[in-house]
Amino acid sequence: MKLIKTEDAVGTVLCHDITQIIKGVTKDAVFRKGHIVREEDIPVLLSCGKENLYVWETDENMMHENEAADFLCDMCQGENLRRGKVKEGKLELFAECDGLLKVDEAGVLAVNSAGEMMIASRHGNFPVKAGDKVAGTRIIPLVIEKEKLLKVRDRISSKPLYNILPYKHKKAAIIATGSEVKKGLIEDTFTPVIEAKLAEYDTEIVYKAQPGDEHELITAQILKAVNEYDADLVLCTGGMSVDPDDRTPLAIRNTGARIVCYGAPVLPGAMFMLGYYGSGTAIMGLPGCVMFHGRTIFDLVLPRIMADDEVFPGEIAALGTGGLCLNCEVCSFPNCGFGK
Repeated sequence: MKLIKTEDAVGTVLCHDITQIIKGVTKDAVFRKGHIVREEDIPVLLSCGKENLYVWETDENMMHENEAADFLCDMCQGENLRRGKVKEGKLELFAECDGLLKVDEAGVLAVNSAGEMMIASRHGNFPVKAGDKVAGTRIIPLVIEKEKLLKVRDRISSKPLYNILPYKHKKAAIIATGSEVKKGLIEDTFTPVIEAKLAEYDTEIVYKAQPGDEHELITAQILKAVNEYDADLVLCTGGMSVDPDDRTPLAIRNTGARIVCYGAPVLPGAMFMLGYYGSGTAIMGLPGCVMFHGRTIFDLVLPRIMADDEVFPGEIAALGTGGLCLNCEVCSFPNCGFGK
């Protein structure tokens, strides 16, 4: 740093906070460390008694924190994200629409492992709403070597580290299994729960059926929903355990669907099934816990289905760490550890 006359400081970077004291009015930093001095700042600085300033010396090999924040934000900002205004070297990203947040975790780790720079964000594969804060980034020192930032950028993918996949309109079908439901011996209380979950998204329920327990009939109803009603999301409720009468998993398999999982390391939701039929219709087998518990495996997978974000077996297996819902008295999901 160097000491210069305040009148000559336009375009330079302050090395320290400048405090303004007006009795009975204010005692606060009128300019923060790292501020780039503008022409209109000169009278204010002089009124603070600052006829000389310590400023950073210009070095084309170094990058100021505000410029570096923009650089990092360029690496982060993908589709459906907007950046805020740089403030004290920090930039934040905000969601422009409701959707599913996708994060390049390896890329974020590479940035945060490089030293002198950081990115903090929400977990990926979780819903966000328009206006939500998604991520924030800055460098740690006031200035940083440009080469260090360039090397990190070259090590990560050329794709942005963060994107939001908007939800798509879905035609949904609900296949309520169980002979007791089909015969009217009990009220179907499962379907209203599913309808309420789907109402959180852009869905249209195009078909409902109550085929009973016979796996051939369940299979036929699933295929009818897809082929006759163009359903691109089929939800089969119940019949997912190992009891002899629970035949929903067999029925889903017999559609010819590509099975992603039968069973998930998530509680509630261990007996969950997911498959894809044809060109991408998602078929889910929902265990009874979805009807009784506020949040389950269904809440972790449904946002991805609604955003057309394909789910793979390894991703289901990885849910084990964080897959235990604590059934809190006051549920704060998704602002909790469930599924993360």
